[in-house]
Amino acid sequence: MKQTDLGLDLSNRRTRKRVFLDEMERAVPWDEFLTLIAPHAPTKATGRRPFPLAAMLRIHLMQQWFGLSDVAMEEALYDTPLYREFAGLGGMSRLPDRVSILRFRHLLERHQLAEQFLNTVNEQLNAKGFLLREGTVVDATLIAAPSSTKNK
Repeated sequence: MKQTDLGLDLSNRRTRKRVFLDEMERAVPWDEFLTLIAPHAPTKATGRRPFPLAAMLRIHLMQQWFGLSDVAMEEALYDTPLYREFAGLGGMSRLPDRVSILRFRHLLERHQLAEQFLNTVNEQLNAKGFLLREGTVVDATLIAAPSSTKNK
């Protein structure tokens, strides 16, 4: 007999990764990005159906956010339930492998969709009165912090 768990429900714990992915869920313009990708997406008449575009986009962005290679992302999808949940792959019988992840990235590169993603984000930021400028990223964690009282 094999014991699968100890009956502990650890899903209530809000880890930094969960908080970050929840913020990205709200911040990323998913529908606009999917609209940009859809005309270039492969369609199959026979064989295995391709993975959903939304799942592949989320996997691609997680790779960028967490600095994972294709191989590391494939393994993380198997090892980390949070990543599968964020990608919408919870109930799937198969997960994207490193080749599927690589092909999706090549699709984005071939059609220069990363630049279009940036333009979409810039438009949204401009509409909200924000400005995105070039700079050096020191820490990519988003935090809510009150203004300093020492500057008065």
